[in-house]
Amino acid sequence: MQFMMFMIPKDYNKAPADWQPDARGRAAMVEMGKYNDAMQKAGVVKSINGLMPPAAGARVAFGGSNPNVTHGPFTQTTETVGGYWLLELTSQDEAIEWAKKCPAEPGDIIEIRQIAGF
Repeated sequence: MQFMMFMIPKDYNKAPADWQPDARGRAAMVEMGKYNDAMQKAGVVKSINGLMPPAAGARVAFGGSNPNVTHGPFTQTTETVGGYWLLELTSQDEAIEWAKKCPAEPGDIIEIRQIAGF
């Protein structure tokens, strides 16, 4: 089974489009790299990527005859995805165990979703 774990960093929705990590953030990224390496060595990783802040993104909303495009930042956003892991695992419980090992910061959230196999 495949699962996506979405990293939802606290306050990432407020980061500027040209966000770069400070010294503390760079140290946290080193720890995250070790975590990612452990998952790769375990053979469960299909893909891992970080995402730029919403201020650098765009949304396309559908509702009428013409899609509406909005460029970030998005004022109504309270939580935003900062990155993801696509993993090949045997169960949601295994995904939860990997998520619990993540060197996340206080206030961060990891959401786990199974890939639909339609």
